[in-house]
Amino acid sequence: MPLAEYLKKHNRVVEAMRAVDPSIVPIAVGAVGERSREMLTRSVGHMGLLSEHTYWQNKPDVPAHVEQASAGIRRIAEAHRGYRRELPSLEGKDIRLALDEWNYWYGPNEYGELGTRYFLQDGLGAAAALHELFRNSDLFFMANYAQTVNVIGAIKTTKTEAEMETTGLVLKLYRERFGTTPVDVGAPPRPLDVAAALSDDGRTLTVAVVNPTEEGRRLRLQLAGGRGLSGTGQKWVLTGPSRWSHNRPGAPRQVDTGVRPLGMTPRSSSSLR
Repeated sequence: MPLAEYLKKHNRVVEAMRAVDPSIVPIAVGAVGERSREMLTRSVGHMGLLSEHTYWQNKPDVPAHVEQASAGIRRIAEAHRGYRRELPSLEGKDIRLALDEWNYWYGPNEYGELGTRYFLQDGLGAAAALHELFRNSDLFFMANYAQTVNVIGAIKTTKTEAEMETTGLVLKLYRERFGTTPVDVGAPPRPLDVAAALSDDGRTLTVAVVNPTEEGRRLRLQLAGGRGLSGTGQKWVLTGPSRWSHNRPGAPRQVDTGVRPLGMTPRSSSSLR
């Protein structure tokens, strides 16, 4: 449908729906560039959120493969920060984003139509994508990995088996273990991607590090609002033998998450080694 016609139809449908239920939160369809700009100019009174999508292909270099995920999300965020500065229609409004499709999408369809396999490099990219979303959580109201089961999903099935993709393991790990209040960690050296957060009660700090290289790294993080860290912790490591390591239904996992104790000996109240 041409954009001009979609604008009219969107506004007309939202008006009809609000006549029945004024409390609805309409999500308009955007895409960085002309479409999002026009929607935010001519339909801003007919939306609660604006939808964006982003997908990424394979790259031969693993750090570049991982970085494109965070860069793609950052591109959307920066574009919308620009719209907020430039468009008079957004003055005094807070139209946030529904990134309701994001994922890698490439390779042969091994699980039926659009059923692509995901590798360790894709799991690392999914973690980097989450980090970029955390860094821009003032803009992203919701962000949905696409999809859940089969197709380009986080879980793949056969008629008798089911298995977590590498991306699914990342989503599970962050959902269960990562904190809820983002903490600024400054600018760690690339290609590492680092995010940190406190738990709801502020008593537990979680730090997530994506290392897309084959070498171990040491780094010092400067944590905003530094407070003394003490006691012990745990370290969850999600990895596999190579960038192409993957999981298949009914076969032993090549990529999995291991856990081990972690001691903390901070040099100061605002640094973590």
